[in-house]
Amino acid sequence: MTAIAPISSGPIDLAISFLRKGGLVAMPTETVYGLACDAANPDAVTRLYTAKGRPRFNPLIAHVASLDMAQKEAVFSEAALALASAFWPGPLTIVLPVAPTGTVCDLARSGLETIALRMPAHPGARQLISGFGRPVVAPSANRSGHISPTRADHVKADLDGKLDLILDGGPCKQGIESTIVSFVGDRPVLLRAGAVETSALEAFLGAPLARAGEEDGITAPGQLKSHYAPNARMRLDADAPEEGEAWLGFGSDTHGGANLSPEGSLSEAAANLFAILRQLDAVADRIAVARIPNEGLGEAINDRLARAAHRD
Repeated sequence: MTAIAPISSGPIDLAISFLRKGGLVAMPTETVYGLACDAANPDAVTRLYTAKGRPRFNPLIAHVASLDMAQKEAVFSEAALALASAFWPGPLTIVLPVAPTGTVCDLARSGLETIALRMPAHPGARQLISGFGRPVVAPSANRSGHISPTRADHVKADLDGKLDLILDGGPCKQGIESTIVSFVGDRPVLLRAGAVETSALEAFLGAPLARAGEEDGITAPGQLKSHYAPNARMRLDADAPEEGEAWLGFGSDTHGGANLSPEGSLSEAAANLFAILRQLDAVADRIAVARIPNEGLGEAINDRLARAAHRD
């Protein structure tokens, strides 16, 4: 049985001691709960991949507590540095070439000569990383491909007994993973829509982001076609539930069931998405999902829903 402890100084110190011994610790962030381990320790990273059942070709995001820590791990272009300075701490991941001074192990990067970096906004997560003194990798603290965890009890339901400690920071405020942008080529590329709206990044950069294609391969987390998936079958862009389907609504509909946001708020819908999917998955084998506007945070919500609905 894995203990759950409130995220405060004592439990954070305990979590740091586990990390230094190559252990696994679940930590809250503003997006989802992450399964953290020492990014420089291949044995710890191997344990993390095994605990999640995650394929090792799927690279991990290294989480940092400061820009100085990030710059030891990656080579920042002028534009990437400006973007990080504007949007960190926060739900933005930046993919960059690995720096000669980098400490994140090859296994965590899936052998790539690039690294994905993020500075979380959650103060407890940053306190943990700062106290540890170097980056941690922290993919979502769940079984690989399953619905992402936004509460400590979600982590326990998926990984109980496979990690050393769960730090409980309450429900995640944003509830959907970070936006990922690559600065490896000649032009910034959106690898994954997420909690920072694409339009905000493009406005800051003064130009549209390129979009990654399937031919580019897996260069960052969250690019698998099937991901964030419940056991239940999902039908998207539905007008109404069919017989035997649970209903996942949005806005003012009259079909009853669960609703991501009765007020039609995309930020509320993003925060509720994974928790409600878990609730419906526990009671239904088919889920019909209302149309979600594909604008702002709706782009990221629809991305998660499409991957959740995909079946190989």
